[in-house]
Amino acid sequence: MGRLQDQVAIITGAANGIGLESAKTFLREGAKVVLADFDEETGKQREQELKGEGMDCLFVQVNVADRNSVDAMVKTAVDYFGQIDILINNAGITRDAMLSKMDPEQFQQVIDVNMTGVFHCTQAVLPHLIHQGKGKIINTSSVSGAYGNVGQTNYAAAKAGLIGMTKTWAKELGRKSINVNAVAPGFTETSMVESVPEKVIDSLKQQVPMNRLGKPADIANAYLFLASDESDYINGHVLHVDGGIMM
Repeated sequence: MGRLQDQVAIITGAANGIGLESAKTFLREGAKVVLADFDEETGKQREQELKGEGMDCLFVQVNVADRNSVDAMVKTAVDYFGQIDILINNAGITRDAMLSKMDPEQFQQVIDVNMTGVFHCTQAVLPHLIHQGKGKIINTSSVSGAYGNVGQTNYAAAKAGLIGMTKTWAKELGRKSINVNAVAPGFTETSMVESVPEKVIDSLKQQVPMNRLGKPADIANAYLFLASDESDYINGHVLHVDGGIMM
């Protein structure tokens, strides 16, 4: 029996990177997974690959910034699997620029996806978690949200907002046996980092006591713990998975 046996998890941003690794991890632990992502072509490809390995998953195209799209995604998930037990609000984008050069559209796009999108997904899923009588909601924050980061006014604002939302929802939903926690990844080896020059990556590694960037599996394992029964008395916590970068 896996640690998530027969539970249904929605993972947003599941076509690539941390989301995809998390989906694979959850599937190996017995979960049924909704692969929710804006990238329809890649998402369908991931679904076919995982189904080919005998995994029970479903891809649903979604724009988390659009409430109608989110509501449709949740309905499709419930119609297909019959329930929802876990929500991983992992989808996110970056539109980096220094404050003096960031245009309002860049700011708003990141807020719409990274923060408002989490509100949409959580509110849409909530009635189903309440119906189940138990649930796990995990929001993906960032070290940028906890400590700020040069060139990321929009991203840091959204990720800091998720910390406040996490703690608020933990207080509101704890009595309903719904745990709400956040994971704050450090610099992690994903497509977001691929465009960063090697000398910048080397300087980042030097800031981390463990002298390496995170791997998607490091974050996926944190999601797994917070989604499992092992974390039933953890609520309103922000779990930093950053190699100790900000001690």
